[in-house]
Amino acid sequence: MYVFKTPKARRAALEQSPAVIPPALAAGQVHYEDVDVAIVMESTYPYLKGGVSAVVHDIVTHNPDLTYGIIHITWDSASPQDDLYGMPDNVAWVRPVYLSMQEHRHDFMAVSSKDLGMGPAERAELADRLFDALYALSERREVEPLWQLIDEGFNPRTRTYPLWALLGTREFMEALSVRMPQLDLSLADSFWTLRNFLSLAFAILGETMPKARVYHAHTTGYASLLGAAAARDHGTSFLLTEHNLYVRDTVNTLLDRNMALSITSEDYRTFDVTPEQRAWMAWWTEMGHFCYPSASLITYLYPTAITEAARLGTDIDKSVVVPNAMVIEEFEQKYRARLAAQQHLVQNAATHTWKLVYIARVVPIKGLLDLLSSMDILRRGGFPNLHLDVLGPTEHVPEYYEACLAKIKSLGLEDHVTIHGTVNVRDMLDQFDLLVLPSYNEGQPIVVLEAMAAGIPTVGTDVGGMRQLIGEQLRTGDGRSVGACGELVNAGDVQQMADSIRTVIGDTALYGEYADNARIRVQEFFQMHEIMSSYNEIYRTVGDITDMRNLTPADLADLSRAGS
Repeated sequence: MYVFKTPKARRAALEQSPAVIPPALAAGQVHYEDVDVAIVMESTYPYLKGGVSAVVHDIVTHNPDLTYGIIHITWDSASPQDDLYGMPDNVAWVRPVYLSMQEHRHDFMAVSSKDLGMGPAERAELADRLFDALYALSERREVEPLWQLIDEGFNPRTRTYPLWALLGTREFMEALSVRMPQLDLSLADSFWTLRNFLSLAFAILGETMPKARVYHAHTTGYASLLGAAAARDHGTSFLLTEHNLYVRDTVNTLLDRNMALSITSEDYRTFDVTPEQRAWMAWWTEMGHFCYPSASLITYLYPTAITEAARLGTDIDKSVVVPNAMVIEEFEQKYRARLAAQQHLVQNAATHTWKLVYIARVVPIKGLLDLLSSMDILRRGGFPNLHLDVLGPTEHVPEYYEACLAKIKSLGLEDHVTIHGTVNVRDMLDQFDLLVLPSYNEGQPIVVLEAMAAGIPTVGTDVGGMRQLIGEQLRTGDGRSVGACGELVNAGDVQQMADSIRTVIGDTALYGEYADNARIRVQEFFQMHEIMSSYNEIYRTVGDITDMRNLTPADLADLSRAGS
């Protein structure tokens, strides 16, 4: 049997012309020390600010007793690589993983059918095994046949042949024509679709990851596949956190659907979509089915996410809620300023200009165009004393930003809307009376928690974890009930958004109640030290990591002797 080149052999070959070492291979040559936790991200931390990146940075900085590595999945070596956070001392390394096949041409594109080291009958058997494994996953949720093929044909530490070389064989094409008729694609299109899938799988599975006691992926999809495979390879644990539902979001983006709509495991079989769309829906859905069983634990930001994820194949029995959180003391000065401003607006309600703030990227999914329509409705309805400040990057979807500018002009809102672009949000929080969030899709927004910590109510869309954050009655451990701190509206309903804003700013007593509740909800339910303690305990439990903080000198001596 042909043994595919080991990493050492590949390095030796490439060292003959070091100037052409591909970035993907160069990343694998670096020495990465073992860590307690390897956090697996897709195109976010530490090279993108906000959202999930902010949560991960909190996890790392508030658990200094643990060591971390960051596995950053991105498209290619030209993607952003500027550390926007400044890695703390307990982060040992950042390991890039590239999805683009141009970064892997030294391995993926270089093989031929001869590299399998098999005769026609063996190649035919292998092709059937591959399709059998895919059907075992999609029809019976059996994952082991596919893992066996990954071990044999992808994992660089265990592989005995390059599985992707099967693509270039007549036996694969013959099996494809017989085994995958439901793709409803031409044979050529079916081949290129499966080649795309195998190339992405190779990018994730074809490199040995640094060793960690826990691999913590922060989405399903590619991060989850890498985390599950690395944990299996090293005999350690895989932890999954779903900040949002990756399958739902990627499918809705693919189909240009309303991002607030849900997705189930069966939708790729039944939706009226193109064959290519159906294939990609199946890829993302079945990747979830493949990775979920490997997770020791799956954490979600809010309870209803577990119910929705169950329709995508997750295991409810190993799902827990770990919400986002704030260090409330960091907002004390802003909160005091807001209390003074609240007293002023109550005393001057008739003349007060209400300062609304939108804090998000200026992109379609965040709904700024809808909010501008609501602002127009309010102004025409007799609420002229309103001003909206827009805080957040404007460069991500330039055509959408231009559409927002055009709408501001066409509605005559130039004196009522100011777009600031990227700013330090926390520095400005005390300037605003009400956060407005017209998004079509959210997890558990950090900006809402920040506003709550400063005592600012919210009017937002009823998506993701927004109901738990601002809408539901929450009950403390000693039985006290804490009411809502804002209003919820249906995504895309500009009239309802306008009506809800009017409800809050038109009743100063209600506004004061919401402002008080906002601060109390953070104090009682979303305190950073409590949430980070939960993560620490989860890491130590699933990774079997000893808590050195509670050991006596005698315990430490015993550990030292055991390790020597």
